[in-house]
Amino acid sequence: CLTAPETRFSSNLEQAPETLSSLKSMAERAAVSAGLEEQVQSLHLNERDLFSTPSSQSNSMTSNVPQTTEVHLQPMLGVCPLSPVHLSKDQEYQLHMVESAWLHMPHPSDSERIRHYLPRNPCPTPPYHHQVPPVHSDTLEFYQRLSTETLFFIFYYLEGTKSQYLAAKALKKQSWRFHTKYMMWFQRHEEPKTITDEYEQGTYIYFDYEKWGQRKKEGFTFEYRYLEDRDLQ
Repeated sequence: CLTAPETRFSSNLEQAPETLSSLKSMAERAAVSAGLEEQVQSLHLNERDLFSTPSSQSNSMTSNVPQTTEVHLQPMLGVCPLSPVHLSKDQEYQLHMVESAWLHMPHPSDSERIRHYLPRNPCPTPPYHHQVPPVHSDTLEFYQRLSTETLFFIFYYLEGTKSQYLAAKALKKQSWRFHTKYMMWFQRHEEPKTITDEYEQGTYIYFDYEKWGQRKKEGFTFEYRYLEDRDLQ
C-alpha cells in the first residue's frame, strides 16, 4: 500500500534540482539586468541551504540584520516632506480668481429676466406729445429726481418692470426700507429706542398704499426677518 506514495516522493526529489536550477538561472538573469553582477555569487544555493533547519536560518538572519538608529523629524516635515512648495504664477492667478468669484457670488435675482413695460390701454396721442420716452429715463439718476410719491406710484402700479426696480432703488437711497410682511415702505422718524440683533423699536414713517399717504407709527417693532435687505445692483 505504501509503494505509490514512496515512488511519488522520489519523483518529487528528482524534480527538485531541476526546479532549483531554473529558479537560479532566473535570479541570475534578473540580477545581471539590474546591474548586480557582484551579488550574483550570493544567489547560488546548494542543497544544504535549501534544506537547512529553521534554527540555522534564524541564526543567519539575525546575524545579517542591520542595526538601526532613531532619527527625530519635525512634525512639519512629516506633513510636507518636500517642504512647502511655492505656487506658480498660473496657480496664484487661479487662486485669486476663485477668491474673487466667492466674494462676488451670483444672486438669485440675477437670473430674473427684466420685463419691459407694456401699456395696458394703448391709445393714439397727438403728435405734440412725447411719442418716445425721454432720454436716459431708464437710469437711476433720472428716478432720483422724481418725487417720493411718484416713486411709490411706480413701485406699486408698474409691478414686474424695470421701472419698479429703479423706483425701489431710488427709495432705498432715501433711507426707505421695505417690510415684506405688511408690503409697505418704512422710514425712521428718529433713532430707535431699542436695537437688538433681531429687531429695533421706535417711531417710523410708513407709506399707506391703501389710503395713499404717509402715516406715523410710534412704538413700532421692526423685525429684521421681514426686512428686504437685498442689495440692488
